[in-house]
Amino acid sequence: MRKFIVLLAALAAATSVPAVTLVDRIVAVVNKEVITLSELNDAVAAAERELRRRGTAPPERSVLERQMLERLILDRAQAQMARDTGIRIDELQLDRAVQRIAQSNNMTLADFRAALERDGLAYDTFRKEVREQIALSRLREREVDDRIQVSDSEIDLFLEAMSSAPAERTEYNLAHVLIRVPEQASPERIEAAKTRAERVRADALAGNDFAKLAASFSDAPDALRGGALGWRSQDRLPELFADALQKLKPGDTSEVLRSPAGFHILKLVDRRVAGISDAPVAQTRLRHILIRTSETVAEAEARRRLTDIRARVLSGAADFAEMARANSDDATAARGGELDWVYPGDTVPEFERAFQDLKVGDISQPVRTPFGYHIIQVLQRRSADVSPERKRLQARQVLRERKSDEEYQEWLRQLRDRTYVEVRLEDR
Repeated sequence: MRKFIVLLAALAAATSVPAVTLVDRIVAVVNKEVITLSELNDAVAAAERELRRRGTAPPERSVLERQMLERLILDRAQAQMARDTGIRIDELQLDRAVQRIAQSNNMTLADFRAALERDGLAYDTFRKEVREQIALSRLREREVDDRIQVSDSEIDLFLEAMSSAPAERTEYNLAHVLIRVPEQASPERIEAAKTRAERVRADALAGNDFAKLAASFSDAPDALRGGALGWRSQDRLPELFADALQKLKPGDTSEVLRSPAGFHILKLVDRRVAGISDAPVAQTRLRHILIRTSETVAEAEARRRLTDIRARVLSGAADFAEMARANSDDATAARGGELDWVYPGDTVPEFERAFQDLKVGDISQPVRTPFGYHIIQVLQRRSADVSPERKRLQARQVLRERKSDEEYQEWLRQLRDRTYVEVRLEDR
């Protein structure tokens, strides 16, 4: 009998199931998709790196988890909508976007990839994030930006206000905290959100770091930037914000403000006078040669061709205009590459930075922009009054940006409210 028991024990030991190690688990369900703990941990780690880079101490882990889970939920809901409505980002578009990011950091693609990996971010993960951000940007353009209309009467009223009210030219450098309130929230939930907002304001008045408070409590997309909105002209702010900021001095914190989105606390960092001015502005007359990159024209080939053209023009062996007619891949080729007179802001930032650094007559090295590679020659510079047509164009752009910001926040709130979300973060 004893031998039989020993045999059973040995058999049980040989066939026993090893202890189960938890590899991952679900922390939220968004419609029919899940967010896993590993995804949340990666997002929290990235947020902590970003906060430290900005010199802001990260909040407690549980607070940051809540913030990042809400961001993941909102991003997942948008990504689902983008995918379901046919938005696709192909490999070539993604390659170009990643290349531009590397160049904006003054790195080659290989160096940029190595830097990412040193920071603990896998290159494939980074590409996936870039792909998603491009898709979300296109979703916003389609769902919000492309639907915004600015009427001539709105422009007339705006220009009249700008000319008659100096306060309308004020710009504010501000940060904010948003405590979001869902649509059709119960009175108890609204009161809880208000109490939370008042506690954040009290902490700010007590001298706590506003950036850390924003990172800890704000439900806005800019929370991890310390709630920083940067410089905003008064006309680009909701009336609720503009009225509150007029009463503040730099360094002050506002009262708790109520909007359809929830409760806000503003901090005024600084103010200045700007806006659409009647003062003369700098104009630049220039020309360029563009070579677009594609599956058949590699980036290195585009740079090589432009470097060769530049050398031939500088040596006197070729004429810039003739080279533009023969080689440039845009509509200016027929005009010898001439863009005529441009104002600040007329061209993409990479292009503008390049020509602003040139003297009259100089030709730039190859410059990368979203359109491809360019060489640029400055022909002339002058100061000129802003024409009435130009003022109206500027006013239209300002009003579009203002409406876009407001409409996008409202669209996000509505998307979040109609998305099925089940949070399991507390299931420890």
